[in-house]
Amino acid sequence: MRGGKHSMSIVFLYVLGLTLIKSCHGQHMSDEPCSVQILVPGLKGEPGEKGVKGAPGRPGRIGPPGDIGQPGLKGQKGIIGHYGKMGPSGVKGVKGDVGDPGPSGPNGDPGIPCECTPLRKMIGEMDIVVAQLSNELKFIKNAVAGIKETDSKVYLLVKEEKRYTDAEGYCQGRGGHLAMPKDEGANTAIAGYITEAGLNRVYIGINDLDHEGHFTYVDRSPMSTFTKWRDGEPNNAYDDEDCVDMAAAGEWTDVACKPTMYFVCEFDKDSI
Repeated sequence: MRGGKHSMSIVFLYVLGLTLIKSCHGQHMSDEPCSVQILVPGLKGEPGEKGVKGAPGRPGRIGPPGDIGQPGLKGQKGIIGHYGKMGPSGVKGVKGDVGDPGPSGPNGDPGIPCECTPLRKMIGEMDIVVAQLSNELKFIKNAVAGIKETDSKVYLLVKEEKRYTDAEGYCQGRGGHLAMPKDEGANTAIAGYITEAGLNRVYIGINDLDHEGHFTYVDRSPMSTFTKWRDGEPNNAYDDEDCVDMAAAGEWTDVACKPTMYFVCEFDKDSI
């Protein structure tokens, strides 16, 4: 087909050349020469040099996701987390049966008749004094065992488990309050005290007993400049967590007020 088209082109050019020749001869035989140019396609040339590499094309579409790979190696065991929060108190157990009565003891010797009312009153008063002295002696023993001091405060760790309100009453009875860490230095001192004693947590003087969710110090001063809550705290997890304890790491957690726990008292140096 291509050969046929090429032959027709040659014939067409030949006819066109004859027509031009006749046209030249038909002009009044002028002296001016008549030139005829016949254009014939040349032979096919040699292949040219390879062109310069073009610019990169646009990025193609994102292909489909590959297959899920094999599971990776099992990681190392993580570090031990924080101590969990103390759970609520359990249900009080059923009272046991009354035991069998013991045998009756022998009759005592007859007493000496006397007016004993004044003597009993004196003994009762002495019992009260002895009880007070026993409490003071226990307090002194705790104080001698070790205290912590800052520039303006003295802290005493009391290793007697008490409920929150009883612990605050104990501290007030000796001229202080439950410890109220109001800055980083005080908080660090109390946390170090707990760690040195080998304890996990103690009651401190912060609560929201007056207004749920609004925590204040036990002296009614607001918490406006410093807090050290553990992540996720306070959360009132059991709907009765109105008091606060401090862990050995120095972090605070809201807890129930009824469980007994060790505690830290705080005293002003000026009042000691």
